[in-house]
Amino acid sequence: MYIIVVGGGKVGYYLTKTLLNEGHEVLLIERDPDKVAVYAERFGSVILHGDGAEAATLAVAGAARADVIIAVTGEDEDNLVVCQMAKQKFHTKRTIARVNNPKNEQLFRLLGVDVTVSQTNHILHLIEQAIPERPFIHLLSLRHADLAIIEATISEKSPVANQAIEDIELPVACVIAAIARGPEMIVPNGETVIAPGDEIIAVTHRDQEDELRRLLVVE
Repeated sequence: MYIIVVGGGKVGYYLTKTLLNEGHEVLLIERDPDKVAVYAERFGSVILHGDGAEAATLAVAGAARADVIIAVTGEDEDNLVVCQMAKQKFHTKRTIARVNNPKNEQLFRLLGVDVTVSQTNHILHLIEQAIPERPFIHLLSLRHADLAIIEATISEKSPVANQAIEDIELPVACVIAAIARGPEMIVPNGETVIAPGDEIIAVTHRDQEDELRRLLVVE
């Protein structure tokens, strides 16, 4: 199966790595030349420098013979353009789009994207599974709020390093949803201690994003 991945962020990188390990033919399109240089050392010739939202780039990538095109950039507009172009111009059999704002998910489907993946909804599902009894997490309200997903790496100097989550004064309606610690993914509870080197994934209102970043990271 030939798969084109557009967007070389964390999602695109790990997706490409996994698909290659499973034996698929994969091409990753990324417009940041610095990332392309790094990934080329790891993946070799399966990296293409260019803008995946442009028809010329998709043509060079061989979109006409692709079985699946997956758009996982950080911009919903770009992901939608990639999938629509793949369908209408290159007649790609299947398109998959990352949806950063869950409010756009229905629009993507109406405009012909075959599969949508919302990181926000996935993280909220993790929260529901892990801590359904916590009264201070108003999930119904969160689902309709203007949400932000925050990723931050904890340093030795971080204000929250070596503290239990229950002892941290997080902004209102903010929750630490997951912690990546080396190869392990942790769904934390109040007693979980945040360690230096942890990669934190948190959900918050967009107007509290800067406050949360200041709490987690020392610039």
